[in-house]
Amino acid sequence: MDTGDTAWVLVSASLVLLMTPGLALFYGGMVRAKSVLNMMMMSFGAMALIGVLWVLYGFSIAFGDDVGGGLLGDPSEFFGLTGLLGADNLIGTLPAMAFVGFQSAFAIIAVALISGAIADRAKFGAWMVFAGVWATLVYFPVAHWVFSFDGVVSEVGGWIASAGAIDFAGGTAIHINAGAAGLALALVLGKRRGFGREPMRPHNLPLVMLGAGILWFGWFGFNAGSATAANGTAAVAWVNTLAATCAAVLGWLLTEKVRDGHATSLGGASGAVAGLVAITPACSALNPVTSTVVGLVAGVLCALAVGLKYKLGYDDSLDVVGVHLVGGLWGTLAIGLFATADAPAGVDGLFYGGGAGQLWIQFYSAIAVMVFSFVVTLVIGTVIQKTMGFRIDEEDEVAGIDQVVHAESGYDWGTLTGGGGRVAGSPARPTDARHATTGSSEVSA
Repeated sequence: MDTGDTAWVLVSASLVLLMTPGLALFYGGMVRAKSVLNMMMMSFGAMALIGVLWVLYGFSIAFGDDVGGGLLGDPSEFFGLTGLLGADNLIGTLPAMAFVGFQSAFAIIAVALISGAIADRAKFGAWMVFAGVWATLVYFPVAHWVFSFDGVVSEVGGWIASAGAIDFAGGTAIHINAGAAGLALALVLGKRRGFGREPMRPHNLPLVMLGAGILWFGWFGFNAGSATAANGTAAVAWVNTLAATCAAVLGWLLTEKVRDGHATSLGGASGAVAGLVAITPACSALNPVTSTVVGLVAGVLCALAVGLKYKLGYDDSLDVVGVHLVGGLWGTLAIGLFATADAPAGVDGLFYGGGAGQLWIQFYSAIAVMVFSFVVTLVIGTVIQKTMGFRIDEEDEVAGIDQVVHAESGYDWGTLTGGGGRVAGSPARPTDARHATTGSSEVSA
């Protein structure tokens, strides 16, 4: 055991876990005031449930010895984390439990990301059922495909890892996976009442920017921590993450300025997330200059992609598809273009003389995860909708999901006004407050 590596991974695990409350703030600020608590509770609920499932059988499915041709780990091998507690149980230079804890935070946020696609209209109980089933049938197996390497935790790992695909910190397993699932759920639940006709702007931009800042901060644990050691690979991943994210913010803001005539705070926050998503799979394979290029393209590409829902007619409320699916696909494919053998991954991409071989591996790995996640999620969501019901009633959606589902409100308007009156300058119907921001992840068609 290396104490420095162990300390770094435990700190990184804590940073990644902090990202889920950060996501709750980010998503919570982007919905309308009458939905903020429900939106945040979907992240916190996922954290609670997936943490338990990970301990019981999730880690074993993801990292247990393969029992299905690279598709599935043995769920009984480490059930309840049996056999991993002893001081002699090491994964690399780490105590096994440090690795277990680090990977648990990835599983949690992968599920929480999906919730943004169905904001304002999902029953909380149905969401919790979905979260548990989706993690079991989709995330845990896909994590095995991508993250389980032969001889690291188990003797035989997953098929994508064995094929030589590079996904350093989760472009396929987390972002493409969650993005495809978000699209499927958005189709199952249908559009929000008034989608495309009524403004549905973020109700609290300071919350959005605070959440984005926490996500950016935690993402250094997400990417650099995936080295699972305090070493040069972690340092390269850290710097590449910084370069790509900064460039993506500039790319998104520039796109807004050209398209809409002004750059927005929500655009800056969204650009940061887009850059973080894109560099996640690639941060060990690129140099800082090409990381900057990947981030810049991600900012422009995702800023344009968030408008697709209006053209194609699906209601992805907070742009899980436009940011996570599109950004994840771009970052995964960019490895095949810009990877350099000088980086820790040690692979040359197409533009560095390596030919198209790595690009092809990246492509079919990304498509496989996207199709699998979309199809299985569509089935899970449809079954829940047909049985217990996934979407809330229309009148409850109009009244506000916070009051109907949680019997709470994000803002105590009565206290602010001292009774039944309203604050000067506040909207006549506070729960329907609209912010004047445009050019964001709720950009007009």
